[in-house]
Amino acid sequence: MSSLRLVSSVAFKRHLKLSPLLWRAYATPATFKPQEKDPQLGDYPDLPWISNQELPARGWWDQQMRRNFGDPIQEYDEVLSMWGPDAPPVPPHKALFQLSLAISAFVGFGFLCKYMLVPERPTVPREYPYSGLVRELGGLEENKVGFLHVYTQWVNLTPVLG
Repeated sequence: MSSLRLVSSVAFKRHLKLSPLLWRAYATPATFKPQEKDPQLGDYPDLPWISNQELPARGWWDQQMRRNFGDPIQEYDEVLSMWGPDAPPVPPHKALFQLSLAISAFVGFGFLCKYMLVPERPTVPREYPYSGLVRELGGLEENKVGFLHVYTQWVNLTPVLG
């Protein structure tokens, strides 16, 4: 600990000419400020942020809402009551890990089926003479039907139709 004090001392900083980013080489504990109480609540009790869904199911005056008679209502009762959003039974980071594990297993099974379980072709693909009958069918340019060629033919026929 004394060496950390020596490193952070001003004399040592001046001696080594360290940049200000390197002065602190150790972590300091974070200081948390407590949230200020809402002045509109007055002397209303500050209740803990616990959902009623996490409380035991039996032993309450009102079993459906899990409350006893005369208990103060939470400030955020619409969120923490039994009718609020469901409390997750699995922590979010664990649920994200499980979801990514399931997705990767599904994708892995798909790749396995596509690349490993496909049998070889039982026949040889057909081969045509003369570069696959290019010359017999009139060449590559004759077999290409483009949009511009069809459009020019249609434009030339419009005066006949009209």
